[in-house]
Amino acid sequence: MKTRSTEPITLEGIRRIAFIHTVAMLVERFRPRFQSELPDADCFHMLDESVLQDLIRQGPSIGITRRIVTLAQMAADAGAELIVFTCSSTSPAIDIARQTVRVPILKIDDPLYARVVSAPGRVGLICTASSTVEPSRALLAAHAQSAGRDIPAESVLCTAAFNALASGRRDLHDRLVCEAAAQLAPRIDRIVLAQASLAHLAQPLAEQLGLPVLASPELMVQDVVARVRDSGARDMEKP
Repeated sequence: MKTRSTEPITLEGIRRIAFIHTVAMLVERFRPRFQSELPDADCFHMLDESVLQDLIRQGPSIGITRRIVTLAQMAADAGAELIVFTCSSTSPAIDIARQTVRVPILKIDDPLYARVVSAPGRVGLICTASSTVEPSRALLAAHAQSAGRDIPAESVLCTAAFNALASGRRDLHDRLVCEAAAQLAPRIDRIVLAQASLAHLAQPLAEQLGLPVLASPELMVQDVVARVRDSGARDMEKP
């Protein structure tokens, strides 16, 4: 049986898209991209950094789930016809939001894991935030089940890299992530960078390790653009 998180979303005539973030830098990462890719769409961005901070400090809770549902409802009340969450750590709470908000919700990692499970082989998940490990493993397993595949996975948590990035040491962050990936590489067939903050390392790591390295942002952008364009085409075909 397919889980709710992997059900295909059928959309028509998308005009307004809400992007909900827990990391400030992702607002300016995605805003210009969608202005370029979808200039006629009305995209708006919502930011609540406290959600990720509390997930890392305290772990999942009813209160955090309620906040995610509230953010989704606020986006729907603002007229969003598609809601995109860009935080991997919020994945379990988004499943609850999908049951209560009558607007399609896309997780940033849905297109990523749909791609990951399209081929067999052992997957290595690299995370730097402790709050991301279990949601990433669970979403991978859900997509694998939906695809009818058994996808073995090994996860690596690189907390030191997260701390380095938080203190402004991107160079150290990148070095630590690359070292973790190099240690993992002999045991897996492809690497998944399980957070959007790691995506800039995908190409360098692929070249360094000679393995496929996948990340979520580009695949999410492609997915959203395709959905909007497909919905517009269907809208034009209506009598």
